[in-house]
Amino acid sequence: MKDLKVKTILVSQPKPENDKSPYFDLAEKLKLKVDFRSFIHVEGVPVLEFRKQKINLLDFAGVIFTSRNAVDHYFRMAEEMRITIPDSMKYFCTSESTAYYLQKYVVFRKRKIFHGKQKLTDLLPLLNKHSEDNFLLPTSDLLKADIPISLEKAKISYERGVFYRTVCSDLSDLAEVSYDILVFFSPSGIKSLFQNYPEFKQNETRIACFGPTTKLAAEEMGLKVDVPAPTTSSPSMTMAIEAYVKQINKK
Repeated sequence: MKDLKVKTILVSQPKPENDKSPYFDLAEKLKLKVDFRSFIHVEGVPVLEFRKQKINLLDFAGVIFTSRNAVDHYFRMAEEMRITIPDSMKYFCTSESTAYYLQKYVVFRKRKIFHGKQKLTDLLPLLNKHSEDNFLLPTSDLLKADIPISLEKAKISYERGVFYRTVCSDLSDLAEVSYDILVFFSPSGIKSLFQNYPEFKQNETRIACFGPTTKLAAEEMGLKVDVPAPTTSSPSMTMAIEAYVKQINKK
């Protein structure tokens, strides 16, 4: 019988920028080889395509940012369209880190910047205090359904604009490389796997998925998900992988 012990893992995300990632701790603790490779990446929507949405950036009193990508592509679009964003513009960010990221584009202390703790729902009371304003929501072509649902339920006046899109990365250089576990975090990652390798066969490869939509996307493509997360005992992906590896490697 083939040795099913786990020695190598591929995480379908960019390599962490610092050494504090729990994946590095996991690799050292369990003597594993952990590699990183983003299966998807973001591309900006061209100006000509954006104009078809008939959105004027200056028609809005405020902007709702749900990610750093949204910040980057909002200001990219303004620059490419030669639009100067007024100092009076209000910025509402779902997290403090996204709010501080705005310093890349604006003088932080001179702007009206508001932020929640992590989720859009944290922002709703702040947005309601400016209920007379109309807001712009810069997004990717993929948007979690709960975002517009929450805004509409709270009766926030907003318009969504698609500023960037999520696309599959070229993974052709991985054709001759195999890993014991492939780790996915979104349905887009699963889509990228099969777009790059239409004939992909799971065989002895274990699949780890974070979140129910990712797990469902994997199963719809005929994959067996061996390591689901989060669970009550393993709230993070690294905890779920550690539990699985410890169990399988002791056999």
